[in-house]
Amino acid sequence: MPFTRRQFAALAGVSVLSIVAGRSLRARSSSVEQKGARIRARPRANVRTSIEGSRSLGLDPVRDAVLQVPPDVSKPVPLLIALHGATQSGSWMHGVLSKYADTAGVALLTPTSREMTWDGIHGSFDVDVAFIDRALERTYQLVSVDPARVVLGGFSDGASYGLSLGLMNGDAFHKLVAFSPGFIVDGPAAGKPEIFISHGTADQILPIDQCSRRIVPALRARGYTVEYREFDGPHTVPDTMAKEAFTWLAK
Repeated sequence: MPFTRRQFAALAGVSVLSIVAGRSLRARSSSVEQKGARIRARPRANVRTSIEGSRSLGLDPVRDAVLQVPPDVSKPVPLLIALHGATQSGSWMHGVLSKYADTAGVALLTPTSREMTWDGIHGSFDVDVAFIDRALERTYQLVSVDPARVVLGGFSDGASYGLSLGLMNGDAFHKLVAFSPGFIVDGPAAGKPEIFISHGTADQILPIDQCSRRIVPALRARGYTVEYREFDGPHTVPDTMAKEAFTWLAK
């Protein structure tokens, strides 16, 4: 892909992401070990939704996942798994997107990375994928999810991780949503998920010219359908982009 993890850290400059990545970035290319990159959990048939509102899943005493179910669960619902940026958390991501999920009738799962950012930037898909898989398995036990509308997304480093993992698991995630991604980790593709990407033209953390304006053409050249939106703003998820993404993924 056109933008590597090393370039990503350089563009982040003195941001905390560079500190989190540390020495692991210096000697590695954009490809990482793929042995742990597969998502195995799948929605279950004949499940009756057994929870209401928002709750922590209780999978970890500190770095847990938050699950939110929309008010109307009379039929299987779409599910968005949304991954936070570096140093953030699932609770933070839930706070950003929860109101849009309820309005759109979408269940929202926001896991927290095992460390301060997702493990793809350290050189392998491993413990974070395993935790996402556990969170999905638990979600599928509690919620009747439409298997044709399971979406993986994220913001910033979570967007980069979500795109990378999503392309390698396109048979599990039929759509991907990336708010201000920085890079994509190379790996064996599965399926052909549709993709929504947004990026601010004044992004001071991940400059748009080196990030989405390279990522989007590269994805399209590989045959992916990409809905791409630029907005006049910094490194954030503005209301307009969140609303448009949920409208798109709920179709």
